[in-house]
Amino acid sequence: MAVPELHRFKLDNGLRVVLAPDPTAPVVGVSVHYDVGFRSEPEGRTGFAHLFEHLMFQGSESLEKLAHFRHVQSSGGTFNGSTHPDYTDYYEVLPAAALERALFLEADRMRAPKLTQENLANQIDVVKEEIRLNVLNRPYGGFPWILLPPVLYSTFANAHNGYGDFVDLEQATLDDCAAFFDTFYAPANAVLTVAGDFEVDRARELVERHFGDVPFRPAPPRRSFAEPRPTEELRGHHTDPHAPLPALAVGYRMPDPVGELDAYLANLVLAGILTDGDGSRLQQRLVHRDAIVTDIGAGAGLFGPFEARDPDTFSITAIHAPDVTGDRVLKAIDEEIDLLAATPPDARELARVTSRWVAGMHSEHDRMVSRTLALGAFELLYGDASLVHGLADRFAAVTADDVAAAAKAMRPDSRAVLVVQPEQGGSK
Repeated sequence: MAVPELHRFKLDNGLRVVLAPDPTAPVVGVSVHYDVGFRSEPEGRTGFAHLFEHLMFQGSESLEKLAHFRHVQSSGGTFNGSTHPDYTDYYEVLPAAALERALFLEADRMRAPKLTQENLANQIDVVKEEIRLNVLNRPYGGFPWILLPPVLYSTFANAHNGYGDFVDLEQATLDDCAAFFDTFYAPANAVLTVAGDFEVDRARELVERHFGDVPFRPAPPRRSFAEPRPTEELRGHHTDPHAPLPALAVGYRMPDPVGELDAYLANLVLAGILTDGDGSRLQQRLVHRDAIVTDIGAGAGLFGPFEARDPDTFSITAIHAPDVTGDRVLKAIDEEIDLLAATPPDARELARVTSRWVAGMHSEHDRMVSRTLALGAFELLYGDASLVHGLADRFAAVTADDVAAAAKAMRPDSRAVLVVQPEQGGSK
């Protein structure tokens, strides 16, 4: 896929706009990223950012409930939204001829979503049911993204449950919703991205027509969520009534995803070397040789990479048999990380992981929705959507010494260890 030329500009109301024309298919993607996520929600209102994402689909002052759904689907399009640590996104992918429809719909709810007591009560119930389905009634629900942060972090912003506590959700008020919208859903706090088959001048005209009169409100000051790194190993325990086997999660602080991007990428490569495929270090050691775990994984970012500013988390998770202690699994993990820190990967091992990352990114960005969302997220978090098109080269430039340095930073005296036990029995 050829790298599309990007056109970036800002409207008078502060809305940042990224246009990425690509005429190879008669399709367009439209997304809006708001600079607010789990970490920005008020204390005592856990899950509010996600709840508000639901409310943005409940109609507006000019369109009745479900009208957004009908307009997109009747055009042959798809749509959705999602809440992340540091942003919330909304998108549509439609035939190119329906570009103006998508822009109208996003501008319409940016201007005035329909915030009513009925909609709020209904969506609180929807979110609670989602939590029951995905967390409370599922084996390893919330593992590790809900359960590990309160062990690794000490501040509310970084440690709390972004899915939400039922009591906090039930106490949400319309005044809370209005204040959240007024603070975080200003055009000056958002990025609009349009990608696909369109004429740049025409798209710019449509953007200005539909978004230009959205009233200006100042973007809130960007908060820093920085907190000191742990100075000792931190331990936490959780009993899971549905888990058939005990589990372990280990969390480490990572380099700043924005200010130290290349070091951050080295952590992504490290995760691949540790657990990506049967030939990876931890798969070979813990699954095939020692046979002490049934599943092992590692990743940068609890929700995936490039979804958060600093601080972000590197995690290793394992599910193991009841007759294997968590400390035995942890000891084997430490030994493999120490070995990698002392002996960098050879060229073949490094190339296997970096080439897989690069191929995966090219494949992912062939999808219009993924490309649109990536451009918007990078414009919001990094201030430069074009970084998306340079990631492949930066991954390829990660060296064996970079990976060894990343492994060396995974210190036992500066990490969190979460032990998950089945309700009946399990390892200690």
